[in-house]
Amino acid sequence: MNDAGAPLTPDESDNPGLDLGSAQAAKPYRVLARKYRPAGFEDLIGQEAVVRTVSNAFETGRIPQAWILTGVRGVGKTTTARILARALNYELPDGSVKGPTIHMPKLGVHCQAIMESRHMDVLEMDAASHTGVDDVRQINDSVRYAPASARYKVYIIDEVHMLSTAAFNAFLKTLEEPPEHAKFVFATTEIRKVPVTVLSRCQRFDLRRVEADVLMAHLANIASKEGVEAEPEALGIIARAAEGSVRDSLSLLDQAIAHAAGPVRADAVRQMLGLADRTRVIDLFESLVRGDIASAFKEFREQYDTGADPVVVLSDLAEFVNFVTRVKIVPAIADNVAFGETERKRARDFATKISMRVLSRMWQMLLKGTAEVRDATRPAAAAEMVLVRIAYVADMPTPDEAIRMIEQGGGASPAAVGNAAPRPAPAAPASTLSSSPVRSAPAPRANAEPAMRPQMTAPSPEAQAAPTVRVASFPELVALAGEKRDLMTKGALEADVRLIRFEDGRLEVALERHAQRTLINDLSRKLELWTGRRWTVVVSNEAGQPTLRSQSEAAKNKRERAAETDPRVREVLARFPGAKVVEVRHLAAEPPESHADSDDGDDPADSVDGDDA
Repeated sequence: MNDAGAPLTPDESDNPGLDLGSAQAAKPYRVLARKYRPAGFEDLIGQEAVVRTVSNAFETGRIPQAWILTGVRGVGKTTTARILARALNYELPDGSVKGPTIHMPKLGVHCQAIMESRHMDVLEMDAASHTGVDDVRQINDSVRYAPASARYKVYIIDEVHMLSTAAFNAFLKTLEEPPEHAKFVFATTEIRKVPVTVLSRCQRFDLRRVEADVLMAHLANIASKEGVEAEPEALGIIARAAEGSVRDSLSLLDQAIAHAAGPVRADAVRQMLGLADRTRVIDLFESLVRGDIASAFKEFREQYDTGADPVVVLSDLAEFVNFVTRVKIVPAIADNVAFGETERKRARDFATKISMRVLSRMWQMLLKGTAEVRDATRPAAAAEMVLVRIAYVADMPTPDEAIRMIEQGGGASPAAVGNAAPRPAPAAPASTLSSSPVRSAPAPRANAEPAMRPQMTAPSPEAQAAPTVRVASFPELVALAGEKRDLMTKGALEADVRLIRFEDGRLEVALERHAQRTLINDLSRKLELWTGRRWTVVVSNEAGQPTLRSQSEAAKNKRERAAETDPRVREVLARFPGAKVVEVRHLAAEPPESHADSDDGDDPADSVDGDDA
């Protein structure tokens, strides 16, 4: 749970300017997780809901007889219990405080002993080692007696779910009707194992994981107090590795300070945790998306040779796939400072160019592949096979897409799709694959190659050379990028390029502001590779046509508006208040192109999906 960084007591605070040698001689070293343990409600971070509820209860005098705190390890359950005990018994030497309060600006009469777990009226019991009914009987016997010096007797029971069934049953009556001077605070990481008869007698507080950016700021504050220089990227890595646990993050920071023996750098933290370089993980992701298996193998082997665990590499790869997916759905996530600037920038770029279907398949394959690599006798070889599957399969068509391509007459047969020979590796990492396509574009060209037959032997060098291909239109060029399985280029052509003029061998375009600077050079090189001849790609200052993605969205909106004017649709919307048209689909009776320009909304081939708002 975590503190804003306030020291436990004034004499325990460490001055960075003191002589470390004399300080160590005076007292043993206290780890950061204990040294910066919160001492008051104002020190807790990331638990605003708990603090607000307890504060209001104390101010109005509505204090229950029992609390139960639940959450993952290290979020501050025991610390919160001690703060509650301190607040219940807060008392100043002059007697100015007459009752429980959440405002504890300085140490009171009982505070030091309570926070150090040595006060005679505040009993702490670890239920993991005291599970029997006899331990609970001792509490039942002692709870009848008034406190010796404090205002309340407070019983803190950690890991309460470890109590036996008989012990829980022995607790019920005391917990339901305790003496006025007794309070109970339970803590557990397994709330489901606590009987409902106990839960119904307590006020429950769920301590949430601390957000990475909040944890990162907390670590920076502590590093500053310790006089340690730490890179923000290094603190972000530690915050993400802690997974919302403040205690874990402080333990990792303690370890990182000792490991670095100086400024805490991101590279040193990655090496300490056995993590791969984040930039290199992103490069590996880009190679897989391009289908560039040779480059992916090279990148993975370099990471493996430097000591990266194959399981960790795949886990980091899956984490980045998840990050790109989240950015695609909610772009504001890319503003989280817990992630590096390079990671956020490239995630935004990938999110605009990669479809949700591809990201979903990559996630599923990485999730399954990570488990396979973990159990494999040769993890590195198993990881390479996972990368092969991702590069070859992640962008395969879905069943409905395959059926539609076959019906249009230009796609390969199911047998050909299933048995197509592997694509040869590219000659250079920058180029994309140039073998014959497994599936054709929705509108096949007249001179397109026939459906590929199964190949039982490796193709000869002459067969690998790209034949001369004629491209008649810009949409046909986009379709060609799809045939070559280059999703990045296809997405860029659809979202970042505004067509001005097109001729076979010459392309004049205008670019969107977010387009990559290397797009034109990459496109020229790939067109030459795909078509077997040089292309001239020119960037113009003219406005040009809207991007293909903008045209598609405009056509979609036009169909939806037309559908909303249909009397039948209006009648349905009137019968279901709050419903709206979310999609207009074309039935298989006619190709979708024949309805693209329909504006009347009366086409019987249109089907409308409604959604209750």
